[in-house]
Amino acid sequence: MAIHTRRDTALTTTKACPAAGANHNTATLDLKSTTAGAFADSVEVEIAIPALPSLADSKTLTVKLQDSANNETFADIAELASLVVTGADAKGSAAATRVIRLPSSAKRYLQANLAVAASGGDNTGKSVTVSLLC
Repeated sequence: MAIHTRRDTALTTTKACPAAGANHNTATLDLKSTTAGAFADSVEVEIAIPALPSLADSKTLTVKLQDSANNETFADIAELASLVVTGADAKGSAAATRVIRLPSSAKRYLQANLAVAASGGDNTGKSVTVSLLC
């Protein structure tokens, strides 16, 4: 359950799912703090994946949060698990939402990397939303 519920549209990014066998990144969210961990108690990140009816059986969409100190070189945030949805029963995947508290080591800039498994179906008409909650 989210502790923070205030959502600012300037701190929200939406990105269409990539084609099967591909990945790409959302726009960058700027935490506006150069001190790692300065925002850890005041910010959470919400990742919202809609239902993906075209996600092929046993194929996945994986969303990983990444951070950067300089807004150029991003790396997965090792302390955070990926959010993965899997297609099943020829119905795709259900919607999924996860709220994550950032670790104290998180850097200033955040993005999400979205990856659809090879032969994952055409999910490009659906978008993942990443929001900072304050």
